[in-house]
Amino acid sequence: MAKELKATLLQLKNLQPYRRNLDKILRYLESEEGRDLIVAPEVCLTDYDYEHIEEAVAFGDEAERRLCAAVGRQILVLTRLVRREEGYANEAIVIHDHRVVHRQAKHRLFLLGEEDRHLVPGREEEIRPFEIDGVRYGLLICFELRFKELWKRLEGCEVIFVPSQWGLPRKRHLEILARALGVMNQCYVLVANSAREDMAASSLIASADGGLILEDMSETIRGELDLGLVKKIRRYIRMV
Repeated sequence: MAKELKATLLQLKNLQPYRRNLDKILRYLESEEGRDLIVAPEVCLTDYDYEHIEEAVAFGDEAERRLCAAVGRQILVLTRLVRREEGYANEAIVIHDHRVVHRQAKHRLFLLGEEDRHLVPGREEEIRPFEIDGVRYGLLICFELRFKELWKRLEGCEVIFVPSQWGLPRKRHLEILARALGVMNQCYVLVANSAREDMAASSLIASADGGLILEDMSETIRGELDLGLVKKIRRYIRMV
């Protein structure tokens, strides 16, 4: 297991046509080749394009294939619109070694954004730790960050990803909740938020000791995750 992970957060706007978003992520995969973790915002490929949802799903299928071909030793995290048996969903995918190694659909839909009118929720059981190369990861999608019972489901994770499209009026909530989760679960929390004008930005890396790397203006936020720090804090402050 690696003792240190190099992380890059992508703080992106949604562009039209969809292909421009995919091309930008593919370029970052090349330019950030030396980084271990790359996290992109929620629905970064197509936005919540409900009016053209079939087109968005079809493009997401194509994009997933191309991203799997491009991602080798790195770990790439993003969410995309998919068609499940029960209906359309917002599904997080984690890509590593040229394949999707973890999927989970957004369980807690954001009613203020009327997500429930267009999407079906994922099952709570999908929110669970998963392991890659000896590191234990977890994932929450945007609004799910607000729910303490979901934090508990990810106890023991060393790194929690939070791809988001978090609105500007609730900017401080995002920053406070992410740092609180890092301290409470004694882990790193990586938030990649949208850079759209009505979004909070505030992409950040929060650490188990309350440390913080936060950036509003840059399209890339970089940091190093010292997994030895997580181990040390858990040894001295026994909680999980």
